[in-house]
Amino acid sequence: MFDKFGEMDSYKEINELAENLFNEGDIDSLRVMAKENGIPDDFVEMYLEGAIPELCDSTTAALGKLDVEAAGLKLNGLMLDWVEYIKGLCMEEVMIAHQVRKQGKSLQECMAVLLKYSFNNRTAVAKEIVKAAKIIASRVDFGIPGMAEAKKMIREYYLGGSNK
Repeated sequence: MFDKFGEMDSYKEINELAENLFNEGDIDSLRVMAKENGIPDDFVEMYLEGAIPELCDSTTAALGKLDVEAAGLKLNGLMLDWVEYIKGLCMEEVMIAHQVRKQGKSLQECMAVLLKYSFNNRTAVAKEIVKAAKIIASRVDFGIPGMAEAKKMIREYYLGGSNK
């Protein structure tokens, strides 16, 4: 995932490296570093043309990391919604964007928190619903957090100071 340049701890580290690579004329490495960090190609082009002073801000760096991590995890369904919740929080709260970018914080671990909650809070679905769904089972359990609860857990994971 962060194979060539490693996991960077902040948008400032990304921008510092981008500036150094640009000043050295190593545009190919700059492009590789940006791709590795999920920075969109159009940002790279604007940066190279001088249209923007830095390659990214904290939100762009956080969203890029989330995109790279999500692609590596091959998420689908509700987990993609959870990623969108995290992205929305990054856009609303700069501190969450900063924390998403931190080394040691990962989308995988955040998804694990949400999945663990889902597993631990599952309840039986009413037999009438199971029958209407034409599911042949003696019992169906379901336990997904609502949006507000999921966002609360996401905030706690990224802002709580723990890597667990």
